[in-house]
Amino acid sequence: MIRILKCGEVENKEIFARTPSKINVEKTVSEIIENVKENGDKALFEYCEKFDGARLSSLLVSKDEIDKALNEVDEKFISVLKKAAANIRKFHEKQVRTSFIINDENGIVTGQKIIPVDRAGLYVPGGTAAYPSTVLMDAIPAKIAGVKEVVMVTPPNAEGKVNPVILAAAHIAGIDKIFKVGGAQAIAALAYGTNSIPKADKIVGPGNAYVAEAKKQVFGLVSIDMIAGPSEILIVADDTVNPKYAAADLLSQAEHDKMASAVLVTTSFEVAKKVRDEIEIQLPNLERAEIARVSIDDNGKIIVADNINEAIEIANEIAPEHLELCVDNPFDYLDSIRHAGSVFMGKNCPEALGDYLAGPNHTLPTSGTAKFSSPLSVDDFVKKMQYTYYTADALKRCAYDVAYFAEKEGLTAHAKSAVVRLEE
Repeated sequence: MIRILKCGEVENKEIFARTPSKINVEKTVSEIIENVKENGDKALFEYCEKFDGARLSSLLVSKDEIDKALNEVDEKFISVLKKAAANIRKFHEKQVRTSFIINDENGIVTGQKIIPVDRAGLYVPGGTAAYPSTVLMDAIPAKIAGVKEVVMVTPPNAEGKVNPVILAAAHIAGIDKIFKVGGAQAIAALAYGTNSIPKADKIVGPGNAYVAEAKKQVFGLVSIDMIAGPSEILIVADDTVNPKYAAADLLSQAEHDKMASAVLVTTSFEVAKKVRDEIEIQLPNLERAEIARVSIDDNGKIIVADNINEAIEIANEIAPEHLELCVDNPFDYLDSIRHAGSVFMGKNCPEALGDYLAGPNHTLPTSGTAKFSSPLSVDDFVKKMQYTYYTADALKRCAYDVAYFAEKEGLTAHAKSAVVRLEE
């Protein structure tokens, strides 16, 4: 059963405690990466057989497989995928940055160019659930950014097939190539490249502890979006919230993973008790009840605050991945929210809207990293290149200032390079 904690009656470390990592996968992942680096496709085929039970003749998903998947997925779901894709495009198109140039009349030109990465690698989880939403959320911003090639890796089933809904989403999102490989080995393949899988410049997408560790280990060789931890939801609620709705929203994240975190911060003891009771009513009826039960019992909590401002400060300190602001007039409090991956405003905005249909990205910072990082966006798939141009006269006007600055840093060769042109 979920715990109820009262601010001021328990230590802060209980209020702000996060889900502890229960497994250390660093050595295992390091060995997998080294194997893929040395043996390429051979290692990938072996890992597919070992971890997925699939004996593959090719890692690449063929056009025939994609066409077959489109025929297998019902038309209603295809329609919903297209609706979601349109909303995601509409939102992310507003994020596009433009290059700029500053043209000084005195012979100085400076500027910045926005350049998409050449190739993005998308990781889409398999395992206990299929996530076509992740396909859309990761691929569409990359396409809007102008990435030349977007490739996707995702684990196959024991028959060597990729879930049809994943392939349908990939087709709608415009992904260029899809490969049947998952886990740390897929991240290694994107980082180093193999005969089948091209090396990526950027790797994005959520995954389990092995995937997260692999992204951590290859960072620097390639860019990554973030090191994603277990899924999180935090609900800030006053005494007007419907306990049934709050319980349902908490369970929507608890069913993700046994290490997921579901937290309610409320100003009412009565609400706290009603939500706790409602969780116990709803949880046994979930298809993923076993997972949700562990998440709720181990990591869930209800925090009772003295007032809404204290509740919001608790939320800011926790900096959750998803924050629901279940209060009247939620926009009155939006400016007070400083740290959250994505905020869901009011009592009619369940976090699931953000997962699937609303448009803002659902690949979000976790584990408190919302204090300094952002949701996945078009910015993740571009880089900035700056440039400078000076005429001879423009350099002449400032060369001695440059030299003086350089000498103050003890870098006399820098100073010389600025004034040598004036000596002629």
